[in-house]
Amino acid sequence: MDVSFLGGPLPQRGVGIVAPFDFALDRELWRWVPDDVSLHLTRTPFVPVEVSLDLARLVSEHETLREAVRALSAVAPEVVAYACTSGSFVGGTAGERAMTSAMADAGEIPSLTTSGALLEALREIDARRIALVTPYTKSVTDSLEDYLDEAGIGISGRCYLGLTRHIWRVPYRDVVDMAREAVVDAPDALFISCTNLPTYDVIPQLEAELRMPVLSANQVTMWAALRAVGKEAVGPYQALLDPVARRGPAAMTSSIATQPLAHETDGLVEPEEVPVEHEPEAALAGAGTEPAEPLEGPADLGYGQALHPDEWGGGAQPPA
Repeated sequence: MDVSFLGGPLPQRGVGIVAPFDFALDRELWRWVPDDVSLHLTRTPFVPVEVSLDLARLVSEHETLREAVRALSAVAPEVVAYACTSGSFVGGTAGERAMTSAMADAGEIPSLTTSGALLEALREIDARRIALVTPYTKSVTDSLEDYLDEAGIGISGRCYLGLTRHIWRVPYRDVVDMAREAVVDAPDALFISCTNLPTYDVIPQLEAELRMPVLSANQVTMWAALRAVGKEAVGPYQALLDPVARRGPAAMTSSIATQPLAHETDGLVEPEEVPVEHEPEAALAGAGTEPAEPLEGPADLGYGQALHPDEWGGGAQPPA
């Protein structure tokens, strides 16, 4: 059979991803990726430890990361990203820089981490004071707050789930509930931590409701990695990806009004046009805005509340 009419395959730019052994959101990363970019994923070795500061240290040991980068170098990615928030903030800003250097030296490939990408994204949107949402325990959340404080980023409020396992099963509605609790005292942005916490479809809804940029761990990782190779992340309306959103609440509202929000239906994401009411420009998060109905997420239950009832509502806590 004559196949001379077939073109391709299309030339692909390669982005390497080093993820922790328990990472379960490969598909979410791909949703930010344009057609001419391929992701090449590898994982750190299994260790029998639940999500904790100890695990964060174990999955971020320099030799572990060097071996992962050397393995990825076989397919010649143009950049390598370490997709783990806690593993890249647990050593502070100096630890994050040392980790990036160890990765870059191992494969002679430009390298970055999720926590480093977060600081880059906060500079991009000029956010100096943020609200914080995490699925972690208090001790891991405290460590993230210490990292941000060291980088000169203030925390206006926070909310955490207290989970030590199965973070990828947290439904979107729990993420939305935590965001509403955490956003107090008009922060510049909201950050949702953990690359194992699903966030892709919830970002546009939260930006529409809260009237501020919403960043997530996987979003900033892919944004920074793609930017490093001269590409742009793709996806529904998100302030980090769309400069229109940075011109204030009125601009955000008018742009969002024409954007599809997403529903999770039988595991598939189906867009639906949703009308958006135009609020006065003075309306900020928590100032007279009506909350939108939350998206259903990967599971249909209040997972964090069911698993850890005593930890639920880690609170909209101002810094000590």
